[in-house]
Amino acid sequence: MPARRLRRAAVPAVVAAATLLLASSSVGGPRPYAEPALRTQAALLSVDDVVVAVGPDEAVTRFEGSNVTAAVVSAAGDDARAATERHAELEALAEVQRDWLAAGTVPGPERYADMARQALLDLDTLTLDNGAVLAGPTAAWLYSWPRDASFVAVALARTGHADDAARILGHLARVQEADGTFQARYLPDESGVPDDRGTQLDGGAWYLWAAAEWYAAADDETRAATLDALAPSLTSALAAIEGAIDPVTGMPRPSPDYWEVRETRTTLGVVAPMLLGARSAQELAQSVAGSAPGVGPAWAPELEARAASVEAMLDRALATRFAPLGYPRHDGGQVRDAAVAFLMPPFASGSPDVTAAWLAAAEGMERPAGGLAPGAGWKADGISWTPQTALFALTAAGAGRVDDARSRLDWLDAHRTDAGSLPEKVLWDGRPADLAPLAWTASLVLLTLDELDAQG
Repeated sequence: MPARRLRRAAVPAVVAAATLLLASSSVGGPRPYAEPALRTQAALLSVDDVVVAVGPDEAVTRFEGSNVTAAVVSAAGDDARAATERHAELEALAEVQRDWLAAGTVPGPERYADMARQALLDLDTLTLDNGAVLAGPTAAWLYSWPRDASFVAVALARTGHADDAARILGHLARVQEADGTFQARYLPDESGVPDDRGTQLDGGAWYLWAAAEWYAAADDETRAATLDALAPSLTSALAAIEGAIDPVTGMPRPSPDYWEVRETRTTLGVVAPMLLGARSAQELAQSVAGSAPGVGPAWAPELEARAASVEAMLDRALATRFAPLGYPRHDGGQVRDAAVAFLMPPFASGSPDVTAAWLAAAEGMERPAGGLAPGAGWKADGISWTPQTALFALTAAGAGRVDDARSRLDWLDAHRTDAGSLPEKVLWDGRPADLAPLAWTASLVLLTLDELDAQG
């Protein structure tokens, strides 16, 4: 695709803070529920491949089978010929995106085909030419989070777009800190960070997982062109994980995770991804060595050995600090959150105790509209979050609970915006809220559908 540029002026102003009103809860009695407005319902491509956010009350006109706007905006001094040329440029861009979609696969049963196609188009739209993935199309989301980008890379790799996944991994390697860690988020042009949120330890773990998943899905040509360049970054990411762990207890230091808040206690949302990252590094090293017995790259054995050591430490921490308490969010805590899903298939084996905690967490996270909150201890604002709902759909599919996975997919499908994109949030009464599309949710839905295909 041509270089995708970002025109911030095309993004509508951020809606004012959420208002509150008294609404009837499905579990009894009036109570205050948050009512953040829907900021955007779609992200489209315009002239010069610019990403444009579409507001909730704006008309969505696009070329069939694409996310390219069919609305030609005339510039000052345009004549009929200029408008015709602009229309032709947009039509050509739509054809490029249709070809991109056709080059891969649309995962899942036919009943979810429209949601899957739109999710793929949204990911392609939000992925810039340099591999940066915009989390969403509004001001506070016009950044690249390593966590979100890693999930997008895996979703694209599994749907036949391994070259796009490699671009995302390359972007992450370029923005990685010198000590191997990752900041919470980055400016999409790779010029730095937008604020002082600092590093988040799960970023490197998700990056290692994404690299292993990409390698498993890519063809030999794509692998060869990318892996050697990524190897120093992957080794550095694992070293940063190792350096954050107390070698006696196996516990990582406290760090923000997907909740995006400062933490004074270590969370399962850091431990579980780090454990996954260590296992993924081992799998990647073994796959690389196995593809060329006796002549594998020199870095692979060292990566495998170091990852095995990191896994052993994290396993000890999980067994001694989280398992006895039923896998709560915090070390020494009692309340569960969505992070327990990171211990379920397809991320991990999902022992009977983990499965029981996963089921209990979902029950505590239920919200009035039928989706899930980030945790059982999340504020009682009535809002369902689509990333956590989709995460539980994915792990249900991975665990072979096909009916549960389809039930959550049905809910997600029913709560898309009028333009067909998946929003970040759903209000107590079922209205989509905040912004759409959200890259993390779209990638999780695609991974769930791919997992259902694997289940047969």
